[in-house]
Amino acid sequence: MMQTDVLIVGGGPAGLSAAIAASKKGFRVTVVDARKGPIDKPCGEGLLPEAVSALRVLGIEQDAIPGYRFSGIRFSDPYSSAVARFDGCVGIGARRTALHQLLAERAEAAGASLLWGSRLKILNSRDVLVEGQRFSCRWLIAADGMNSQIRRWARLGPRSRVRGRFAFRQHFAVAPWVNLVDVYWAKGCEIIVTPTGTEEICVALFTANPRLRIRQALAKFPELSRRLQGARPTSSEAGALTAVAVARQVVRKNIALVGDASCLIDGIAGQGLNLAFRQAIHLGEALSRGSLKTYAVAHRDITETPQCITRLLLLMDRYSWVRKKTLRRFAAEPELFAKMIAIHAGTSERAPFGLQELFGLGWQVLVA
Repeated sequence: MMQTDVLIVGGGPAGLSAAIAASKKGFRVTVVDARKGPIDKPCGEGLLPEAVSALRVLGIEQDAIPGYRFSGIRFSDPYSSAVARFDGCVGIGARRTALHQLLAERAEAAGASLLWGSRLKILNSRDVLVEGQRFSCRWLIAADGMNSQIRRWARLGPRSRVRGRFAFRQHFAVAPWVNLVDVYWAKGCEIIVTPTGTEEICVALFTANPRLRIRQALAKFPELSRRLQGARPTSSEAGALTAVAVARQVVRKNIALVGDASCLIDGIAGQGLNLAFRQAIHLGEALSRGSLKTYAVAHRDITETPQCITRLLLLMDRYSWVRKKTLRRFAAEPELFAKMIAIHAGTSERAPFGLQELFGLGWQVLVA
């Protein structure tokens, strides 16, 4: 029998971040994943300033992250445009595979054992079989994504879930035309453009229509279509499901959920990686105390604001009149948009953005 203190199922960014955090606390850590790195996932590929700060806590400095630095976010539709810049910090557009490789190297350097291409069978919460080899652990961490095997086995399945949407992503050889993440809104879909290099951008489409693809959707965005005319794709178009889902509980005895296994945020919010990194840091602290209860409390606090802002963004997606009035209000009162983005990106010391603030913002939009 092999012994490990912390067994992490899933070697994506959430699992590797948890491995780094636990290893930094002196635990023996083993990560198991049936896939082989570097692992890719279609997403907007933007790291908000709060995510950059969390990576620094995990031992990855800003200068070590390959990609393109951006200074804010712009929302646009055919009628309005609003810009909010980060105050004294930056976000980073980074290829998902490059980021995954960086996290894997950091996890190994911290002492974690990474078992790629390995199948796992759960025996109980302290014993598993990995390619027929029995492993015994003190803590079992589920970082195996939205369809988590561990969450299902532990009966911690989603407490609630709204309709799923679809995300499609492709890269193009185009120099970024602005030092921002551009979010373009249209009826039935949104496109996020994130600069990932001096001569490359990432285009991510979010829609409820499973048949819509990036090239077709560009007809809804004339300005963006013009900028991409003749641009050479530098990757194939890839797709994934995105939704909003929260586990009933994120802790049970010696089991903890992290990343998408614990809380799935629609990709339009750009918060997936940020949440995974911050959850991993708090998980490491909880493990060092010998109790997962503090992680459960921290997880609730971490996810409250992103969930509320995601609800607003999904309302803007679902109802065109809400989107038009909201963007018009943001354009007319840029300080309001700047406040929301500062809260969303974690660039200001502030109270959480909760349901009360969400309703307050909604009322401002309605009476505008």
